[in-house]
Amino acid sequence: MKRTYKFLFSIAALGLLATACNADEDTGAGNGSSGGNDQGEIEIFSWWTGAGEEDGLLALIDYFEEEYPELTVVNAAVAGGAGTNAKAVLATRMQGNDPPSTFQVHAGEELIQTWVAAGMMEPLNEFYDEHDLLDKFPEELIEMVSDEGDIYSVPMNIHRSNVVFYNRSVFEEHNLEIPTSLEELMDVAETLQDADITPIALGDQEPWTATHLFENVLLAELGPDSYNRLWQGELSFEDESVVQAANQFAELLDYVNPDHASRNWQDSAQLVGEGEAAMINMGDWAHGYLLNDLDLEVNEDYGYFPFPGTEGSFNVVSDTFGLPTGVENPDEVKEFLSVLATPEAQDIFNPLKGGIPARVDADESQYDVYGQSAIDDFRNGVLTPSLAHGSAMSEGYLTQANQAVNIFVTQKDVDRFVESLESARDE
Repeated sequence: MKRTYKFLFSIAALGLLATACNADEDTGAGNGSSGGNDQGEIEIFSWWTGAGEEDGLLALIDYFEEEYPELTVVNAAVAGGAGTNAKAVLATRMQGNDPPSTFQVHAGEELIQTWVAAGMMEPLNEFYDEHDLLDKFPEELIEMVSDEGDIYSVPMNIHRSNVVFYNRSVFEEHNLEIPTSLEELMDVAETLQDADITPIALGDQEPWTATHLFENVLLAELGPDSYNRLWQGELSFEDESVVQAANQFAELLDYVNPDHASRNWQDSAQLVGEGEAAMINMGDWAHGYLLNDLDLEVNEDYGYFPFPGTEGSFNVVSDTFGLPTGVENPDEVKEFLSVLATPEAQDIFNPLKGGIPARVDADESQYDVYGQSAIDDFRNGVLTPSLAHGSAMSEGYLTQANQAVNIFVTQKDVDRFVESLESARDE
């Protein structure tokens, strides 16, 4: 009963997003057919429209159509950071019995509590067996796309939430060492602020970016075990350790750019690239942006380090694709999923996107120095789920958490903040 309620809340939250979207916006969605009625068409629904990620998607589509020339991919991408608009459009289509052939969804509770709990996804256990995939992804990652013994999607990539990108020239000019703890991060931020340089770039025009920063403060303060217990309901948000993390988050917000509310994450990353700000905590899609959009060189113009205090942890964001219930071409969709699951496809897509492959046997030589270090950390680190990107909690909970975080950014009322996060979980 509780899972059913969470599903209904998730769909309601997505429905509110759909109402807020511009009805005249060109979504790129299909023409009202379930997964594409035209024979030989596969409609791929995602929010990969930015530079780097769009390049990766188009390269992936080209590769698939080379492998299956009798099939055509309809690219139904919808613009919007972290999928805000796409998820709203998807909710409308799914509720209207008009699913795309397959769609991008984050591993974890976004997949399980939103779509699997609603009976809108088909299990892929036989698909995994047929293609010998069970040992090709980390066990923890397969668990994130599974429910009650059934597997529901294929991971395409891995991004890391707990990474900081920094301007190397700024750090060198001020003789700064890489911070390894929250205390050291505050000291570095104070030095930069005294030098009239924005220590931490934030662009929370969209609500998820501030939540992204908060989750990593949580991970640094709690450690991976207690962090995981928090999302499993074994630790209260009103616990002293979470309260301390909220206080640390409030202190960190004193060091962000004053115009954060008017910027998106790309705008804030640009501040770092241009040396107006020193650091940004963003998923490693920011690596793709700095490299491909701003034409900067990793380890020359910018560097990277684990969010201070989270060394040894890997906060996972994974984009996955599954088989919606009711599509008219399930066999053709599985052909797409079979290609998506290959190391060749993952190694085509991810270097352009800025992420790393979900498979454990991908070709590391296809990745730059950042990618290779991330692959190593992913294979050896403790995997933890991202709140901001739908892995840790349901979409309904995340909507309320984003609201609570963004109120906190302006008011910094710790007691109200942790109470809001705890009460949202109980609903």
